[in-house]
Amino acid sequence: MAAPGNISWTFILTGIPDLGDNQEWFSIPMCLLYVTAFFGNFTILIIIKSDRNLHQPMYLLLSLLALTDVGVSLTTLPTMLSIFCFNYNQIYSESCLAQMYFLHAFAAMESGVLVAMAMDRLVAICDPLRYAAILTNSVIAKMGLVIGIRAVCVVFPIPFLTRRFPFCKSHVLSHSFCLHQDVIRLACADTTVNSVYGLVAVLMTKGIDSMFILISYGLILGAVIRMKANDARVKAFRTCIAHICAVLLLYIPLLGLSVLHRVDKHANPLLPIIMADIYLLLPPVINPVIYCVNTKQIRRKMAQLFTRRKVVFHTNATQSVNVH
Repeated sequence: MAAPGNISWTFILTGIPDLGDNQEWFSIPMCLLYVTAFFGNFTILIIIKSDRNLHQPMYLLLSLLALTDVGVSLTTLPTMLSIFCFNYNQIYSESCLAQMYFLHAFAAMESGVLVAMAMDRLVAICDPLRYAAILTNSVIAKMGLVIGIRAVCVVFPIPFLTRRFPFCKSHVLSHSFCLHQDVIRLACADTTVNSVYGLVAVLMTKGIDSMFILISYGLILGAVIRMKANDARVKAFRTCIAHICAVLLLYIPLLGLSVLHRVDKHANPLLPIIMADIYLLLPPVINPVIYCVNTKQIRRKMAQLFTRRKVVFHTNATQSVNVH
């Protein structure tokens, strides 16, 4: 019997089907991923906040990226823990819609931050003399505000459009979290409006963002080719490596997941699950590593932070031994 759209329903989340009742075996690597993501991103936030020399456009945008990664991790954490640690796979409609909203909103924010970072690299390489005048801290703050408002407004209608559906088919979702395209496929009603708006929302965020990123790197590539000194070319390229890796880490799994959901209906059902987990779990884990490895200032500050803590710990331990 079809449930009216205004009555609460329950969905069944899917962990990794091939594991069956042994989902708890995946809890250890999953928890390690979350610990690594939180530790890495909060460390970057602490380093940038504590050092006024890093209150520059590039590092402020990096802190925004770390914040969005933390947001994505916090959004997926409750259902992932409940499935893999406590073997509980049910989620009520209100919680599902809330998780859906925040997942898509934070993903849109992350995409917007990557565009802002591409613009930062474009100005730094193509017009370095005016970099400080063009990208001031107030401009970065306004960019962050626009990125947040855009994500909130574009994703806002999706939960309300989804809530009106009756769900009389299977209530089993394909993932360990609620995604819009996964939920509407279970609806017993015409989902054309949701499908069209979902496509429009993707085009308004990730579609436009990917276009701007491609244009930015086309201009950057042209500027690098025109440089006469090889050292300048290598230096310019190195400043872009971390950002290029972050872009690929977000967009490749996203494109793969979109293709699997919309085109290949006969693909292995495990593929979209793996792609969705990569899309939402790996960027928060890998992004801090990428930027720590490729950004000398962050790497140096992190080394100083842990060296200082090690010295403090050793001093306290020595004093404790002397007292006793």
